Amino acid sequence: MKACMKILLALTCAVTLSCRKQAAPGDLKPKDDATLKKVTAATVTWETVLDNSSFASYTAFEAAWNYLYPWGSDHNGTARMYGSTSDHNHIYLNSGVLTLKAARINWNEGNSSSDPYLPIHYHSGAVHAKAQVLVNDQFPDWEVKGDFQAPSVGGSWPAFWLTGVNSWPPESDILEFKGNATNWQNTFRTWQDVSSILTNVSSPGNWHNYRVWITKVSATDVNIHYYIDGVWKGMHVANFVGKPMYIIINLQMEGSSGGNGPSGDTYYNAKNIYVGRNRVS
Repeated sequence: MKACMKILLALTCAVTLSCRKQAAPGDLKPKDDATLKKVTAATVTWETVLDNSSFASYTAFEAAWNYLYPWGSDHNGTARMYGSTSDHNHIYLNSGVLTLKAARINWNEGNSSSDPYLPIHYHSGAVHAKAQVLVNDQFPDWEVKGDFQAPSVGGSWPAFWLTGVNSWPPESDILEFKGNATNWQNTFRTWQDVSSILTNVSSPGNWHNYRVWITKVSATDVNIHYYIDGVWKGMHVANFVGKPMYIIINLQMEGSSGGNGPSGDTYYNAKNIYVGRNRVS
């Protein structure tokens, strides 16, 4: 009996691996592929980590998200992030939509505490999920996506991205606009080793869906598939296995998007944020 069970297990594993290798990019989830679901039901389970209800109320939001960046209020642009359970001037909810608002200030607030230490010209908003993305043997496949109305005015720098918890890199930029209608989907392996996919997005201020599918392909590497509005834009390979990553939504200003940002308010809207993964048991 033990010998029969070993043979059956070996056959099951071989079929499972074969199915996963032949699946199209981004279509590996059991819920999307009936055949794969039947084959892998005993060993692989798709599970939701963060669903699209997290912006339904402040209670739901604060259970799933934290205010500001994981490291504080400053980063690499001229916006300083403000927000808390009692301060919703720059981070607020309305009918399932998260809005980040950047407002120009007319006083001297010093410089950002983060490299390249630019002068603070704006108050804005950033949030990061309490859940983290960690690709490993137990969780080999991940999906992160959301719908966004992104500003593209000169000097605005909205982003939806993953970045390393314990070190930088890793980094995967799912959405990044730098003051125009070109979206940057970047993978940082090191500061010098960067792959980028540039896509001109028609009317970024309208709702568009931005998505990444990450799957483990070796002991060290993942394949990262980038999508916009359901259309596959390209794939990068990176050594991200075993490296936890934060999920961040922020509205930075100026910096890489150039100087002379808008004098009025700038808005960045998000909804339907979803994170899911395969669990191997």
